[in-house]
Amino acid sequence: MFIVSNPALVIAQCTSGVVGSFPALNARPQPELRAWLTEITDALAKHDADNPNSPAAPFAVNQIVHRSNNRLEEDMALCEEFEVPIIITSLGAQPAVNERVKAWGGITLHDVIDDRFARKAVEKGVDGLICVAAGAGGHAGLASPFAVVAETRKWWDGPLLLSGSIATGDAVLAARAVGADLAYVGSAFIATDEANAVSEYKEAIVECSSKDIVLSSLFTGVKGNYLKPSIVNSGLDPDNLPEGDVTKMNFGSGDTNPAKAWKDIWGCGHGCGAIEEVAPAAEVVARLKREYAAAKARL
Repeated sequence: MFIVSNPALVIAQCTSGVVGSFPALNARPQPELRAWLTEITDALAKHDADNPNSPAAPFAVNQIVHRSNNRLEEDMALCEEFEVPIIITSLGAQPAVNERVKAWGGITLHDVIDDRFARKAVEKGVDGLICVAAGAGGHAGLASPFAVVAETRKWWDGPLLLSGSIATGDAVLAARAVGADLAYVGSAFIATDEANAVSEYKEAIVECSSKDIVLSSLFTGVKGNYLKPSIVNSGLDPDNLPEGDVTKMNFGSGDTNPAKAWKDIWGCGHGCGAIEEVAPAAEVVARLKREYAAAKARL
């Protein structure tokens, strides 16, 4: 959800009963992060005061903890000041970050693509794991969701989330059935009114299916899933993309790559084939709830 998630989307998700999150790097320039955190916390506090019987879900901030993120310390300081409930880390778990979040009463969840990285993250003190399986939008794993959850559950009984092609309530139930505690949904929320994505991006998600998703490391140095039409529109051949350089990991600067990842090259998961319209985020959540209940009733 790099670039896409913003306060409006997070607030709509949380007040609809699901955890909303956004990458700290989405708030640009860096001082804007304070304004975002203020807007979100004030809106959720007001919602809770107005709706004491149906409080908002907590929100999360995604932090890239890789050394290429030169904003991490400043962004973490603000998250500490606002006591952000959930920090989602990716690209290298850091014990100091995990300990810092625990100190203010928050929890850390870490993105992992396989058992090896999951074990490393737990050793470094994360509270929960997000298993990013094949088919996830943006940076993705290569393993089947069935495999990655089963392998992790052999030794980990803590909080576990599953990401990868989850765009319907049926898929949320399936994630629970294979052993995940929660489903991690991304692409379905790009095609919402609140998302900070151009209309062409949103419509492409509605119009495309899994056959239109391309896995490539070219754009950031790490393998990710992207919409084929955006690659074509950038003048590239989606069937002949060179490998990216992980030592030059890039998060949208465009300095070393032929097109800007996330701005010109649009991330999306295999679940886009189930997304049929652009709608308010609250309607997406309501649909997921209906589909989840219907799927559960069929069993």
